[in-house]
Amino acid sequence: MEARSALPPRVVAEKSVRVLKRLMALEEYGNASTIMTYLNFRNEVQTGELVKKAMAEGKKVTVPLTDMAGRRLTPSSLSHFPDDLQPGTWGILEPKPHCVRPVDPGELDLIIVPGVAFDEEGNRLGYGGGFYDRFLPRTRPGAVYVALAFEMQLRESVEHDDQDIKVHCLLTEERMIRVKKC
Repeated sequence: MEARSALPPRVVAEKSVRVLKRLMALEEYGNASTIMTYLNFRNEVQTGELVKKAMAEGKKVTVPLTDMAGRRLTPSSLSHFPDDLQPGTWGILEPKPHCVRPVDPGELDLIIVPGVAFDEEGNRLGYGGGFYDRFLPRTRPGAVYVALAFEMQLRESVEHDDQDIKVHCLLTEERMIRVKKC
């Protein structure tokens, strides 16, 4: 995470554009009517343009609302980006209280998953709370999990256990890694 944190804003923006082009070229993105995406924080792949483009295309875009006490994520539909948002848990943008519009996880077609590090087997190292590992099993069968990352976040192997949920596809500024057929 230190190397990613050291990236200059211009480099993060340039690499993010390349990653998002790969995402938007995916058949799974084109077919998705309802998506959930993280909102970038700490030099993650920037997702603001994804939100704008998906909304302009008529897709329902949801973002995670963090329930710290229940240790759960709830997808909340966006109507106005970024006006619906304010800093929430850990300073990450989340829906303002009056803008929370919960969406059943079973409605999600595509989930954009954040992480610190990834391997080519689809394993991911998150931020330590297990929120996505508890959330993803609540989505519908056939929902596609995509990780957006910079090449520097790839590792030969990421430690994992039986509770860790793998992503189906990993996209970086350099390549697409399909872990399993979606």
